[in-house]
Amino acid sequence: MGYNKACICLSLIMITPKIIVALDYPDAKSALKFANQVSPELCALKIGKELFTSTGPQLVEQLVRQNFKIFLDLKYYDIPNTVAKACRAAANLGVWMLNVHAMGGERMLVAARESIDSMAGEKPLLIAVTILTSFEASELLKVGITGSIQENVLRLAKLSLQTGLDGVVCSAREIVIIRKTCGKHFSLVTPGIRPFNYQTQDDQRRIMTPEEAVAAGTDYLVIGRPVTQTVDPVQTLITINQTIN
Repeated sequence: MGYNKACICLSLIMITPKIIVALDYPDAKSALKFANQVSPELCALKIGKELFTSTGPQLVEQLVRQNFKIFLDLKYYDIPNTVAKACRAAANLGVWMLNVHAMGGERMLVAARESIDSMAGEKPLLIAVTILTSFEASELLKVGITGSIQENVLRLAKLSLQTGLDGVVCSAREIVIIRKTCGKHFSLVTPGIRPFNYQTQDDQRRIMTPEEAVAAGTDYLVIGRPVTQTVDPVQTLITINQTIN
């Protein structure tokens, strides 16, 4: 009963959950087991490359039917026409959010935007990846990208805004400068979120707690293992939701 009351309270104050749980599972059975424990009021769900490659669009469609908001995190990066068609196919699955990589350049971003805008009905949020949160400054230089991480993130965020995208994926440490430059209506999606009592950093480098990220101005928090690997994911989500609301 306590869980149901908590869900009702949260659903009243949250049209779209701020928490997006990364379904970092190898197969549909594992992902569905988690999804069946939680509810659309507590979190949205992110499907990335591993899970989508192993399950295909069927899992996306099933979770959409269960009323979950789905962030399809495939980071499309290809020639403009290919990316435009991929975005349209993703939107037809009923996803709430999808992403491309801003490094694809202006023409690719415009093509992605136009492909979504040409569709009838409700359209998904189209956001761009800037610099992966696993990157450190030294690694950028090794792939031929000069300047600091923040300079590159900001440049790509501005390009995404100028080409009509709805927002970007960025580290929590870049939230303030992007918000200041791109405005309050530009959606910021922040991975690398670790609750204060979560001790393992994993492969993320530029991390923050949920409270710090929301205070800085992010819109959505992407959280994976700190939720999916807990004994009680529901209580973990309720606790995090309470701290950020």
